[in-house]
Amino acid sequence: MEESLVSADGKNSRAVLCQRCGCRVLSEGMATLAKRELLLPRMKKKSSLAEDSSPDSELLVEHWLVHDMFTFENVGFTKDVGSVKFLVCADCEVGPIGWHSLEEKTNFYVALERVRHE
Repeated sequence: MEESLVSADGKNSRAVLCQRCGCRVLSEGMATLAKRELLLPRMKKKSSLAEDSSPDSELLVEHWLVHDMFTFENVGFTKDVGSVKFLVCADCEVGPIGWHSLEEKTNFYVALERVRHE
């Protein structure tokens, strides 16, 4: 991770964008850096994520953490997959760019490796 992505107070110092279409997911200063091991399916279209019961996954550790879903500029959610909803780009529906546990109602994670910064 680039140090320039995190401000002195631990927030995102640059806007967070979709890797594919460039849609703004989060504005600058709206999320904090969190380190947590999360298993996310490989990137694909939203419709494929909900249908695939055993998707090919990868372990990601660095995430932007948001505590209110209304903080996002543009984000979509998949149908429930067990006790999880995956976050996808609201414009192109590619994802998952992040993860939300239905048990942790106020934690929304966006994987740094799944987005770009401007």
